[in-house]
Amino acid sequence: MAKSGPIVVAFLAGIGLLTGVTLSVRGEVRAAGERLVAGASDEKSAPKIATADDSELSYCTPEFKQVLARVIHACGLGGTEGRRGCQPADVKTLASISDEEFNKLFTPLRERAAVILFNDGQDTLDDEAKKALDERWAERKGARYFFVVARASKTGPVDFNQALSHKRANSVMFYLADQYKDPDLDKKVGLLWLGKEFAQLDETYCKWNVTHTGRCNGEDINRSAFVSWVDCRL
Repeated sequence: MAKSGPIVVAFLAGIGLLTGVTLSVRGEVRAAGERLVAGASDEKSAPKIATADDSELSYCTPEFKQVLARVIHACGLGGTEGRRGCQPADVKTLASISDEEFNKLFTPLRERAAVILFNDGQDTLDDEAKKALDERWAERKGARYFFVVARASKTGPVDFNQALSHKRANSVMFYLADQYKDPDLDKKVGLLWLGKEFAQLDETYCKWNVTHTGRCNGEDINRSAFVSWVDCRL
C-alpha cells in the first residue's frame, strides 16, 4: 500500500498535464478559427461576426457577414482607419477574397442595389444616374454602410482603367456630398474601385436595376458603379 501513493500522485499529475495540453490546443484552434473568419492581419481591430437574427434581412447569413466583415476591415471602412477605399490589390491581398467571393457579397442585394452605367472612357454622372443615386440613398432603412463599387471596361491599359474606375467612384461620392451635405458621409460611404483586373461582371447583371437599360452588354456592365446600402449588423 505504501507504494501506491507515488503511483496515484503520478497518475493525477499526468491527468493534469493532459488536461492542460488539451485546453491549450483547443484554445489555439479556436483562435485560428477566429482569425480565419476575420480574414485580417490585425485581429484586435477586425469586426466580430454576428449571426443573423429575425430583425435582419434574409441575405444577412453568417457566410455573407464573413465576407462583408473581411471587406470592411481590409478596405478601411470600419471608421477607425485613416484611409477609405480599396484598390484591386487591396481586396485581393488584405482580404484574401477571390473574384467569385467578392461578387457573391453583393449578389443578394439585387433588389436593393442600382448599377450606374457610364459612357466609354467617361466618369460623368448623367441625369438618369443621379436619379438612381437619389432613389438608392433614400432607401437607407437604418443601414450603416453605403457601398460604391466602381469598375472599368475589360479592354484598354490596366493603369488607365484603374484610374478611370477610381474617378467613377469619386463621381458618386462627390455627388452625394454636394447633394446631401452630410457631415458624416465619409463614415457611411465605402468606395471600392476595381479597374478591369478584379471581379468583373458578366452580362447576367444587365438584368439588375441598371441605368440605360436599352444598351447593356458584357462590356457596358463593367463601365459601371454598383451602389447599395447594406443592412447587416456585424
